[in-house]
Amino acid sequence: MSDLAEDRTDEPQPTELVHRVVVRFAGDSGDGMQLTGDRFTSVSALFGNDLSTLPDFPAEIRAPAGTVHGVSSFQVHIADQEISTPGDAPNVLVAMNPAALRADLPRLEPGGLVIVNEDTFEERDLHKAGYKSNPLEDDTLRSYRVVRVPMTTLTKEVAVPLGVKPRDADRSKNFFALGLISWLYSRPTEPTVEWIEQRFADDLVRSANTAAFKAGYHFGETTDLFHHRYEVPAAKQEPGEYTNITGNVALAWGVVAAGQLAKLAVFLGSYPITPASDILHELSKLKHFGVRTVQAEDEIAAVGMALGAAFGGQLGVTTTSGPGVALKSETISLAVSLELPLLVIDIQRGGPSTGLPTKTEAADLQLALYGRHGEAPLPVVAARSPAHCFEAAIEAARIALKYRTPVILLSDGYLANGSEPWRLPDVSTLPDISVRQATEPNHTRADGTAEFWPYLRDPDTLARPWAVPGTPLLMHRVGGIEKEDGSGNICYTPDNHERMVQLRATKIAHICHDIAPAEVDGDIDAEVCVLGWGSTWGAIGDAVRRTREDGHPVAWVHLTHLNPLPANLGEVLHRYRHIIVPELNSGHLCRLVRAEYLVDARPVTKMQGLPFTARELVAAIEEAANR
Repeated sequence: MSDLAEDRTDEPQPTELVHRVVVRFAGDSGDGMQLTGDRFTSVSALFGNDLSTLPDFPAEIRAPAGTVHGVSSFQVHIADQEISTPGDAPNVLVAMNPAALRADLPRLEPGGLVIVNEDTFEERDLHKAGYKSNPLEDDTLRSYRVVRVPMTTLTKEVAVPLGVKPRDADRSKNFFALGLISWLYSRPTEPTVEWIEQRFADDLVRSANTAAFKAGYHFGETTDLFHHRYEVPAAKQEPGEYTNITGNVALAWGVVAAGQLAKLAVFLGSYPITPASDILHELSKLKHFGVRTVQAEDEIAAVGMALGAAFGGQLGVTTTSGPGVALKSETISLAVSLELPLLVIDIQRGGPSTGLPTKTEAADLQLALYGRHGEAPLPVVAARSPAHCFEAAIEAARIALKYRTPVILLSDGYLANGSEPWRLPDVSTLPDISVRQATEPNHTRADGTAEFWPYLRDPDTLARPWAVPGTPLLMHRVGGIEKEDGSGNICYTPDNHERMVQLRATKIAHICHDIAPAEVDGDIDAEVCVLGWGSTWGAIGDAVRRTREDGHPVAWVHLTHLNPLPANLGEVLHRYRHIIVPELNSGHLCRLVRAEYLVDARPVTKMQGLPFTARELVAAIEEAANR
């Protein structure tokens, strides 16, 4: 940070080392809080901290400015040790206006630091936020440490002399806040200055943002509002090359890797929908890896294109959220009947209907398991963290290709938009998931001539052969009408239909022998077991660690495969007296394991558009132990 340190005239302020900090940036949707949080996150990743983030923004493209409903926030947890959640409560809240303060103050820890842009606390702003009096003047903030900074005024003072209009200069105040927090937590400044230079093509915008960032940093250096600054040392991590990655980007890269590992071209048919659209955006940049992307006119067209690509011998993929899965259900059922590999990626969000488009939830599990007409079972895989989305995509593709079946891969808005450091894998260690496509006839007629039977199954996997259209001598028909076992001819006979239903179900059920068994973390001999899936992984892991550190034994099982379930799961669950199942839904997995294994599992549910905190789950574990 030498470029900013040259102007210093005072003695350096003392620096306190801390193990972790949770910072929450909050302001209007147009205040650039997502960008500010992302920049602080990226610099912290470069600094070597472990981190976890929680972007939180409204569904409206532009909610009324200055209102609580229009507040956009970004929470980032940085630490000098391994972490897995964005933190139970922020230590620091940066509030750019009264609405941000009103919306997010209840989240702040008691005694936490509030940094406010005092320029925005005028009567009109207070009224829009729902305040009857100025919280900076009454007792609202008596339980917190408050630093009032005229961010708007100071930003205009450095930007207007550059030729920037005052109204335009106001847009740079988020960089002032970023500069101030960068100073407060001893973040290197060169990466941010370089990023501004590269990101903004307009000279005035670039100059204003750079000036505001430096002004915020210098304000921290010269003011007496802070007793000292803080530093979170770098975390100890395995040697390797790291990048900061979101769940959606990890999924996109995982799909690319799956195509390479399968030696197949990838086709993505997608219709834009929050929070899945970033996967389409990312994959559209990666055509040089044999990826083709089509933004279809609707969800049904998108999945139809992907299924057509699978029939044509490619890795067919479609991405969506819950409403899109509902629309795609008929075509997914067709894929079950055709027995073709199809990867359906569902980034879950709050529902039903439009619901909470930008808020997280994990309430599509039953939809994934049962949301098709007739007997149409298919495998379901769930990612547990942003980085794990990469592995989950490869695993889902492996199952789809090997067993010729559609697979639903579940993520959610929390994983999709959240980020964490990820060590780039050695590609030589990734699995070979290639499968042999049919190249010659596989059946002999009574007259001795060779022919191709599209439903003559592999005896081990029960998968049917995958013949690419146009392959000599392998002409065949597929469609949604029931097929005769073996020949694939249309067949309505009762016995054949029942046999085909059972074959399709058995094929999926036997996948349990091709996935990892359920493993127990924590105390195997505990009385309480926490059973989790999906993005609850981070909060459960932190809660289990805290509980064990307090001297209370607890076991933990986390599932990646939700259909079929691991073969040993029933035996594992029967070891424990108390089983709790934290879910961001009304208890989907809990009901499933109660019915499947007749165990006394009890749900711990949350449907607030927010992930669990570790604190909430510590309380749930304690309650279960005291039953």
